[in-house]
Amino acid sequence: MGNIIVPKITLPETGFVRLPNIIGDPKADPPIAPIIPVSKSTWWAGVKSGRYPQPIKLGPRITAWRVEDIRELVREARTFQGGMDNGQNWMAGGADGLGKDHV
Repeated sequence: MGNIIVPKITLPETGFVRLPNIIGDPKADPPIAPIIPVSKSTWWAGVKSGRYPQPIKLGPRITAWRVEDIRELVREARTFQGGMDNGQNWMAGGADGLGKDHV
């Protein structure tokens, strides 16, 4: 069998990222792989509840997140998941690890 190539998800060192770069966009050309694999509604509910970082308004129609905040979220999730043994996914929520409206 051939090797399966999985693209590495990269974030800039500093700056801002928009929502499709965080939760992914399979319809983009080329498709954008998710860093946090949740739906848009799950993401916004998490922002409202404080589970995910607050956005920054860069303009009237431009919302973004600090790269540093997203890196910290991923770091926390990896630390949290390292101590879990029941298969739950802290980032998405829900007992199945996928959340109610996962993508």
